[in-house]
Amino acid sequence: MFALDEQLVRWDAELPSLQGDVRLLRLAELAWQLRQRDVARARRLIAEAAPLLPLVDAQEASALAARFMLIEAEAQWLHGELDAGQAQAAQALHAFEQLGDMLGCADAHWLQAWIATDRGDSATSDAELAIASADARAGGDLSRADIIDAAAAIFSVFHSLQQANQRWGQRFAPDAALAPAIHPAVSGWISDYHGISAFQAADFGYAVGRLMVAFEAAMATGQVRRAIIIATNIGNGFTSLNAHDAALEWMQRGLALARPTGWPMSIGSCLMQTAETLRQLGQREAAQELLHEAVHLLSPLSGSRAYAVSLEYQGDLALDLGDAQGALRSFTMLEQRGDSLGQSDFKSGARRGQAHALSQLDRPQDALSVALSALSLASEHGDLYNQIAALRVLAQIHARHRLPQPIGMAAANAVLHYLQLAMTLASGIAGYAVPAALLDAAAREYAATGDYARAYEISVQASAARDKTHSQEATNRAIAMQVQHQTERAQTEGEHHRQLAQAEAQRAEVLQRTNAMLAHLSAIGQEITAHLDAAAVFRALDRHVHGLLDATHFSIFLLEPDGEYLRCAFGIEAGRELPPSRFALSDPNANSARCVRERREIVIELDESGSTPNLIPGTLPTLSLLFAPLTVGERVLGVMTVQSLLALAYGERERLIFRTLCAYGAIALDNASAYRQVAATQAQLLEKNVELERAYKALEEVSLTDQLTGLRNRRFFLQHVDADVAMALRQYDCPDPQGADQERMACMDKDLVFFMVDLDHFKEVNDRYGHAAGDAVLVQMQERLREVFRESDYLIRWGGEEFLVLARATDREEAKVVAERIRSAVALREFILPDGGTLRKTCSIGYACFPFLPSQPRLLSWSQVVELADMGLYIAKHSGRNAWAALYSTPATQPEGLFPRMMQQLEQTVASGEVKVVTNLVQPPKLSGERRRVGLSSDLA
Repeated sequence: MFALDEQLVRWDAELPSLQGDVRLLRLAELAWQLRQRDVARARRLIAEAAPLLPLVDAQEASALAARFMLIEAEAQWLHGELDAGQAQAAQALHAFEQLGDMLGCADAHWLQAWIATDRGDSATSDAELAIASADARAGGDLSRADIIDAAAAIFSVFHSLQQANQRWGQRFAPDAALAPAIHPAVSGWISDYHGISAFQAADFGYAVGRLMVAFEAAMATGQVRRAIIIATNIGNGFTSLNAHDAALEWMQRGLALARPTGWPMSIGSCLMQTAETLRQLGQREAAQELLHEAVHLLSPLSGSRAYAVSLEYQGDLALDLGDAQGALRSFTMLEQRGDSLGQSDFKSGARRGQAHALSQLDRPQDALSVALSALSLASEHGDLYNQIAALRVLAQIHARHRLPQPIGMAAANAVLHYLQLAMTLASGIAGYAVPAALLDAAAREYAATGDYARAYEISVQASAARDKTHSQEATNRAIAMQVQHQTERAQTEGEHHRQLAQAEAQRAEVLQRTNAMLAHLSAIGQEITAHLDAAAVFRALDRHVHGLLDATHFSIFLLEPDGEYLRCAFGIEAGRELPPSRFALSDPNANSARCVRERREIVIELDESGSTPNLIPGTLPTLSLLFAPLTVGERVLGVMTVQSLLALAYGERERLIFRTLCAYGAIALDNASAYRQVAATQAQLLEKNVELERAYKALEEVSLTDQLTGLRNRRFFLQHVDADVAMALRQYDCPDPQGADQERMACMDKDLVFFMVDLDHFKEVNDRYGHAAGDAVLVQMQERLREVFRESDYLIRWGGEEFLVLARATDREEAKVVAERIRSAVALREFILPDGGTLRKTCSIGYACFPFLPSQPRLLSWSQVVELADMGLYIAKHSGRNAWAALYSTPATQPEGLFPRMMQQLEQTVASGEVKVVTNLVQPPKLSGERRRVGLSSDLA
């Protein structure tokens, strides 16, 4: 179930020499054991192993395929995709059941138990673990059964420590984890159970020691998520021992493990525990920042215990910050989660917290009611500690507010009444030291009533209690230091190896990000260089520069034919066109001229407090300036510049991006210039020869048509879209203000709708059936699109398997009907392959309407609306494919900065009601993540 690291090293070393079915089995073993160590590599190994399945008999192949499904299900669970993980695990379980593979069934039930735990469904989790244990025994693997039972024992501790010890204490005796023949994974889980039990019993020193054993076992056996959880629990233990430095060290260790994984539960748990430690250290602002991120990460997993703990920490922090309203909100949510989880330890704390908050909000009656209910709840469960805490809250409420006296009060006032009850309960608990703060409060109250003798007597008791507490704190710190010292020597070697592995993982991550950026820039270059019109090149460069860099100012200077002057051919600053400008190439003060003369990139950083030299009149005083020449071979066409109001805005990464855009821009502008010259020459020839004119028209028609599908291409679209946009805008230019609304209602069927359509998993067609089959599918795809759309609509092959459709004169509210017709036309009919075989495919659709905001039809350009359609396609792809999605404006849409907010903060704009997502998806669509740019080949297929 969990192999040791050294075993994986041996398997990995042997893998290159293996062939055939032996290699298949080793790939499967490695993928299974890497399912948490390296999720991405586990998936790659599965992809390599899948084609080898025919090398073994049918039953073994089915078992391996089911195991591969289970690995994928675990990856989805780790990344917080609970529904997808549950569906995949259930499918694997069904396959294992059909094969009679009991160990496979045990592992599937084990995973389903953890998915249920993250949902907060403890009953289902307990049931799944019970079945998993029985299946493991039926399969003859007692170590598996011990691991599963130890996990069940840990869960039971959170419900009732006493019942857990009664059921599991004898089964997992303290010395059971030390047996020489026991597997480290089993030992680790048993140690984890004893550590959690000791923690709940407030024996923090013993708890930390057992949890450290569990942590090392988890790391050695590839249980990365468990190791992260244990690290935060160790940190929590050190916090309870007032050893905050050691606590933060373990929190950071857990966070260092969690961050590279991207797993929301793991990262969120580490962040919230670190935040709580910082809160107790008085670092409230730092704690608030970490806790905010933790709650955001854990919100999709709001059924989990971790989310409930984050609410409790959030409420305590809000009280510390004087935010009573925020504290009340957090504690109210905590009580609801405690009810759902069936874990009573949250409820009493939630009600006490609510009472504190309500008192601070000057709602004394509500505060009193909630505090009394907290006292009642603690009494019902025989929880003397929480009864004392509730009585102290009641005393504080009466001290703060004028309220009716409690029934049966024998003391001088209500405050003293509750404090006396608290002290009476505290004195009756064996081994419990009455807190000094409680005794101090009672002494002050006795003095206020004039009973100075009793006040003095209790103040002496408070002083003794404080001395005892301080002594206990010192003992706790000593225990913490001792435990930490005993483990440091054993951890040194393991930590060294972990650091090496982490450095390698970080290097691989940087390489992966770099490759992704280069691929992204390559696709952008294909779009830019497809234009043969300089104005279109300028617009494309402007769009991508602002999408990739912080650019308040962007301009392009081109050399005039005489080569003596630079002229500003395109310039935008803060959304406005720049005034015309022209510089002599010999001008010593012009940075653009210097860039051309020296043929090199120039970066200029200015002081915020100083003036901006060489400032062009009418432009902003930017702080970061980046210039790069536009060169083709040995020729210089001009210079491109971006400038930012931020200091140090252009590091090496930004300069690489800008350098690449300049290279593509230079090629595109050179092509446009050549095309203009060719066009001029052709025009002269056409005037002399009618036949040449006809040939030119035919050639032009070919250049506007995709040769495979017969659809129009990108050039055709770019030539015609502006005219259709102008016509659509004229429909909104109502001459009569009084009749404007009626006229616009009459123009509802005059909008433009841009549809982005992409075949799902199209690469598999080419890889499996060949490119001829892929071409056949694309040809049939255009036939289905023609069936759906009108002859007046533009059907464009946008690139590869991606199509853009411009539906003209269309009612925006009916666009979803068209989108569903597209989806059905693809999904419900088979594609016929050249060899006579058939294939089923699906597609994903995103669309957006122009104008996007009818009340301000010119707010967004058509190219921005196409990007919104592409965003809809992205949502459909990431939400499961075979779907459509669209973005609509609403009456609450705020025009100011709308497009950048939608691009960068889509989730917030949807949550605030400014933007509405319309889709056929049953589940809520996924809105976050890094989105591709319009015009790129889909990296999602």
